[in-house]
Amino acid sequence: MIIDDVHRGIHKRKKRKRIGRGPGSGHGKTAGRGHKGYGSRAGSSTRRGFEGGQTPLFMRVAKRGFNNRAFADVVAVINVRDIENHFKDGDEITPETLRAKGLVHGQFDLVKLLGNGELTKKVTVKLHRFSASAEEKVAKAGGSVELLARPSRA
Repeated sequence: MIIDDVHRGIHKRKKRKRIGRGPGSGHGKTAGRGHKGYGSRAGSSTRRGFEGGQTPLFMRVAKRGFNNRAFADVVAVINVRDIENHFKDGDEITPETLRAKGLVHGQFDLVKLLGNGELTKKVTVKLHRFSASAEEKVAKAGGSVELLARPSRA
């Protein structure tokens, strides 16, 4: 390789391609549009997803089937560790108190208590769902769990 070759053809300010300026320019006559055909006409454009005549992806992909995810419950989770860190002895824990403390946020249908961490405080937990280990840890600490009814969708 010759060192001079490295920068050959690379220019700091490349001149724009001037089309339709005669045969001497190399881009005259058809001005880079080829002969006849849709692309040679004024106002031609390809629609989104066009793949040059190949069957487009949206037509090749199967359109059957159903997914129930849109109707599934959104469950906010909280751990026993969070109750230990953010609540006092004798507190009542509900979805509203959790939201007020910033432990759950956004839109959700249900709140579930999971058993990660340890609990030493006697608390009353009123939530929609409990894991078996979480229920056991709350009972072991002297607290109680109360199952809330699932809120209805309006």
